[in-house]
Amino acid sequence: MINIDDILETNRMITQNKLDVRTITMGISLRDCAHPNIKQFCQNIYDKITTSAEFLVKTGEELESEYGVPIINKRISVTPIAIVADSCKTDNYVPIAESMDKAAKEVGVNFIGGFSALVEKGFTNGDKILIQSIPQALATTDVVCSSVNLASTKAGINMDCVRQMGEVIKRTAELTREQQALGCAKLVTFANAPNDNPFMAGAFHGVSEAERVINVGVSGPGVVKHALEDLKGADFSEIAEAIKKTAFKITRVGQLVAREASKRLGVPFGIVDVSLAPTAEIGDSVARILEEMGLESCGAPGTTAALALLNDAVKKGGLMASSHVGGFSGAFIPVSEDEGMIAAVKEGSLSIEKLEAMTCVCSVGLDMIAVSGDVSAATISGIIADEAAIGVVNNKTTAVRIIPVPGKKVGDVVQFGGLLGYCPIVPIKNEWSSEAFIARGGRIPAPLRSLTN
Repeated sequence: MINIDDILETNRMITQNKLDVRTITMGISLRDCAHPNIKQFCQNIYDKITTSAEFLVKTGEELESEYGVPIINKRISVTPIAIVADSCKTDNYVPIAESMDKAAKEVGVNFIGGFSALVEKGFTNGDKILIQSIPQALATTDVVCSSVNLASTKAGINMDCVRQMGEVIKRTAELTREQQALGCAKLVTFANAPNDNPFMAGAFHGVSEAERVINVGVSGPGVVKHALEDLKGADFSEIAEAIKKTAFKITRVGQLVAREASKRLGVPFGIVDVSLAPTAEIGDSVARILEEMGLESCGAPGTTAALALLNDAVKKGGLMASSHVGGFSGAFIPVSEDEGMIAAVKEGSLSIEKLEAMTCVCSVGLDMIAVSGDVSAATISGIIADEAAIGVVNNKTTAVRIIPVPGKKVGDVVQFGGLLGYCPIVPIKNEWSSEAFIARGGRIPAPLRSLTN
């Protein structure tokens, strides 16, 4: 039974601790849009998206008003474009991205994801064209997001794509230099990418998904921090229990919104992603949760252990609150989107090497990290390879969203705006070259643990 205390607590979570539904994301299959003529294909995509998501934003706004729960973003994810565009007689997929952008703006969503390729084991012709098209596509669109899954525990690491993505990221940065390399903030490389992720920039509608589906991503770092403020001196068992209970309550809010959106839109409910996704606002930080556990500053010795506890407890609490938890579900550590992470970088307690260690136990990877525009493509590829290896060997999702900002150097701060926040340029102190390593190409074989069938 829900009592008055539950209602008051939930109201406090929303009004004081920044609890929100970070996104309602409608996944849309584009598999029936395939056509050899690029113009007809683009028209099919536009028609399918605008028809399918016609009432998505309106429904989200109604739910926000009726339940009093902030719903920050309404988004769309589509079938990876490289799959459905393979039959097109063209060598350039930029017009497809522009059609996605136009359709997304027509229905009023914040972002659309799925300008994507899944190439962990090799390339089709469509994959190659899509990856080549990414820089121009992200430079000529506003709300399109792109992702490339280049590694998995079952397949290993596609090192040819790792090398290529370093170059793609550098090219994207250059083409969007007037926007502080904003194109790179809409591009992510993955190992073990989930098919039902509602969060950008990595959302796409997996090939095993239904025709349409509603996925919801909830947040609430401030709620978790508040729960720990009354536990000064408590042991870690008590800390974990408090986080689990809080994650349960957060997930129930997401479950309510997801099911109601599903019913009103006539679209199947997919999953709730119970992720602690921070913002650059004070009081909405994952880093501050870790510091509440006793760390002087995020990045201090013990940070990885604290993050491991947090991530595990969030997953356990979420799983008990919904039968359909998916996506990432855990704790995100995007530097530019987390006020505490930003402060830790400025103070010097948090480095890219420490962030890499933290990705072994968090839900994603190296996320929203601005670096000097002088960083080479080979170095970026080396960072991607390291993250992919962590994901492949540990059978978990890892990702890299790194932003080499032309003309910026250590000591500068880059402003992205909105949920993307701002970021001091993070130094890459190890300047030794990995160029010869990246140039080898081929595929790093799958680890022994891949043979689980």
